[in-house]
Amino acid sequence: MQKGKTAAPPEEGGTASEQIDTKIKELDDWRGKTLARVRALVKEADPDVVEELKWRGVPVWSHAGIICTGETYKNAVKMTFAKGASLDDPSGLFNASLDGNTRRAIDIHEGDEINETALKALIRAAVALNTSKGA
Repeated sequence: MQKGKTAAPPEEGGTASEQIDTKIKELDDWRGKTLARVRALVKEADPDVVEELKWRGVPVWSHAGIICTGETYKNAVKMTFAKGASLDDPSGLFNASLDGNTRRAIDIHEGDEINETALKALIRAAVALNTSKGA
């Protein structure tokens, strides 16, 4: 897949990127702004990221496998890293799904500050893990 491209269009409503745009616009509160910021940080950290929608419209960012998802709930925007348990998290960003053997998540609540530098480093580490020979 070429840089800046999205996966094949989902069944309804245009490309995955267009559907994520729509989802963000529909979330006309702090969750939409937070999801938009998370999305921008993922793209800054990995310009070759592929946007997809899975599981009833959940934004998914992939590069040689899933990097993370961007789920929205009433009280949180959750970034779930598919292989988060295998990633170093020196800044302690992971604060959810800590008991699993594979995934780890970051719950972002209204008013939370995002440590953008640490988050981009975590995203880059997830890409590196996905693209490593042992992945």
